[in-house]
Amino acid sequence: MKIGVFGGTFDPPHLGHLALGKAARETLGLDEIVFLPAARNPLKSRRTGTSGADRLAMIRLLIRGQEGMAASDMELTRGGVSYTVDTLGELQMVQPAEYWFLMGADGISQLDQWRNTVRIAKLCRLGIAVRPPYESEDLLAKLPAEFEGKADLIEMPPVEISSTDIREKFARRKPVHGLTPPEVLRYIEEHRLYQD
Repeated sequence: MKIGVFGGTFDPPHLGHLALGKAARETLGLDEIVFLPAARNPLKSRRTGTSGADRLAMIRLLIRGQEGMAASDMELTRGGVSYTVDTLGELQMVQPAEYWFLMGADGISQLDQWRNTVRIAKLCRLGIAVRPPYESEDLLAKLPAEFEGKADLIEMPPVEISSTDIREKFARRKPVHGLTPPEVLRYIEEHRLYQD
């Protein structure tokens, strides 16, 4: 079984996340993409004001009806700071498989800050979404040595959507249609998320 692990804050999840999941599944021939919302991202100073339960519910709405996509509350249940190495180790124990950790090209610059990248490279391959301004050759050259030969590039059209932008638009009461599915928008509005 080939599984893509898509970790992140997903505050909120949006169509860019879904596009990356679909592109990864197709490009890498994955059986399943598992969206894993972090309890707390160690590399983000901003602590989410949105509960894990709300973020997980929105992910489930994002992927509803999408073949080969699932959501897991593993990091939320574990609590505390979410480290990729812990999650991958736990996944390999619970469901041994071939794993790819999915990330955007911009995440490569932070890999050297991750906990125990040597063990991560033993537990999975990286699936890296290529998008401007990054070039494929540049991305592979920037990888830490432990990931040499352990990374696959995912070519996909650029998707100019960010969770930060969506939160700011909600806070300013600006239109956000077309950035996340209507079901997610409805959930945000009904639960009064991202509104001061």
